[in-house]
Amino acid sequence: MHPAFYHWWKHARRHGHGCGEVSAEGPWAHHGHEGPPGRGGPFGRAPGDGPFGGRPGHGVHFGGPPEDFFGGGGPFGVRRPLRFLAHKLDLSEPQVGELARILDDLKTERAQAEVDHRRTVASYADALEAGAFDEAKAKEGGELRVKSAERLREAVAKALARMHAVLDEDQRKRLAYLLRTGVVSL
Repeated sequence: MHPAFYHWWKHARRHGHGCGEVSAEGPWAHHGHEGPPGRGGPFGRAPGDGPFGGRPGHGVHFGGPPEDFFGGGGPFGVRRPLRFLAHKLDLSEPQVGELARILDDLKTERAQAEVDHRRTVASYADALEAGAFDEAKAKEGGELRVKSAERLREAVAKALARMHAVLDEDQRKRLAYLLRTGVVSL
């Protein structure tokens, strides 16, 4: 839940607003605007704010809480890797398009690796389930796991080579820094 909601909720409870009693203007109506105290304009934006909450021309903000950019999981270490990389690396439109294709191919390969992992686990379970241990099923599961890991390794190497070709020298250095520090993972 967003932290600003707690402020609104506590304020509504303190001032006697019940479930159906909150006015259309919200609990901050006495401040003269529709946003929380300390911010101007409707919805808490200051006059002149851009459509995404920031001043026009002052950086890029893609919306959503900060954990959407800097953590929150996902197979690449961030929840929205393309947006994050576009922002951090200052990518041009053609670069964003090519990077989207690269990340999509890598995402597809990771999904296939997940399917292979489930098949491997199923093979191991089948090997254990029988009255006598089925060594052939266990080896089949192990071979599938190794082949899947090799395919994923090749896909990551190919993606890195494609990224290297798309990015300029400064962008490559920034991406390498993000990889080294663990902000982005492949």
